[in-house]
Amino acid sequence: MDALALEKIIFNEKKLQRILDNLRDGVIAHDLQRRIFYFNRKAEEITGYSREDVLNRDCHEAMGRSFCGEFPTLNDSSEYTITITTKSGESRRLEMFATTMVDEKDQPLGILATFRDITEMPELQIKSRDIYSFANIVGRDSKMLAVFRQIRDVANYDFPTHIYGETGTGKELVAMAIHNERYKNGASFVPINCGALPEGLIESELFGHVKGSFSGAIRDKKGRLELAEGGTIFLDEVAELPKYLQVKLLRFLQDGTIEKVGSEIAMSVHTRVISATNKVLKEEIRKGNFREDLYYRLNVIPIHIPPVRDRKADIPLLVDHFLRQVSESSGMEMSSFSREAMALMMDYKWPGNVREIQNAVQFSIVTSKNRIILPSDLPIELKSVQAPSYQRGPSRKLDADIVRAAIRKAGGNKSKAARFLGVGRATLYRFLSDHREMLGKL
Repeated sequence: MDALALEKIIFNEKKLQRILDNLRDGVIAHDLQRRIFYFNRKAEEITGYSREDVLNRDCHEAMGRSFCGEFPTLNDSSEYTITITTKSGESRRLEMFATTMVDEKDQPLGILATFRDITEMPELQIKSRDIYSFANIVGRDSKMLAVFRQIRDVANYDFPTHIYGETGTGKELVAMAIHNERYKNGASFVPINCGALPEGLIESELFGHVKGSFSGAIRDKKGRLELAEGGTIFLDEVAELPKYLQVKLLRFLQDGTIEKVGSEIAMSVHTRVISATNKVLKEEIRKGNFREDLYYRLNVIPIHIPPVRDRKADIPLLVDHFLRQVSESSGMEMSSFSREAMALMMDYKWPGNVREIQNAVQFSIVTSKNRIILPSDLPIELKSVQAPSYQRGPSRKLDADIVRAAIRKAGGNKSKAARFLGVGRATLYRFLSDHREMLGKL
């Protein structure tokens, strides 16, 4: 090759490098052995890793499995979002598009991926309170926005997470949201209700058994922990685990190994553990029902799901969500709640939380004679709620979150918002005047 031809090739390579370095998206490419051979300037900026850090290195070793573990199988392409940890330890949310590179004979060469940083998009939504649904969890109350942030923050770490809250608050939804934020490659989410199975079966269900280990064990069986390999095990109602199984679970959390029923061979299992309960575990420890050492192993990252009575501003959102669900699944015209019916919904204490709201909405749709749901269509326990009084002065059920949600739902029309809240316009304007600093600019 003459000097002129070589100079031309070098010039073209530099030109291509300059073009790719000026893209707004990060670009990374690796071969079939996951060895990185291209990394542009935007990729450096987003991840914090320099070219010198990653080039000619295995992608998993250079940048961690959270970044490189989601690429598509060969002869495939995919688009997804992931949470990564930058070189400085910061969590970033990325939108990825990865595809298989092929040669002139359509033989696979490796993987090419482009990505952009979308970390601030959901965060800005949360800060502006424009977000009202996250991973199928509905809420705009500040307490739920804090839960949304926690889900995003913990998703990239495999530390044991414990979710606590009353029955019906959506603990399994939160567990699934954490799992789905972390894994986009079909990793298993395996739930088990520790209180729903007889004590004689729970050990086999959780840890598995070998053939002949007990009467009826006609073959080897994998337990839920083994089935969750590479994914997430969700231990619902973990406080119901018998004491002897708490010991076995503690051993798994300590060294990552399990022994099947009837076996003396320890096997290694890699799975994320998320637990949940509607009981106060510290109280169960005091009663002698739960091991304190297991509590500290499970409760590395605690997440509290607030009850509905502590976030009443979300009730109209939840009602609208369930009405829409029924409409979409049945093909029927969407129903709506009258002002009086919604006032009763807002005043009720909801001991069954979100699950009870869903049941009430479905019941009301069935009993309603038309598309407007009236107080007479509600379940009997809601009808017994003392009707709200509309005396002069701020209503006892008004608070900043409820008022803010109502005004947004009414498109800024305060008269309509007052009707939605079940108060007079004067009451609403008086509340707005008295709480101007708390509400800010609506």
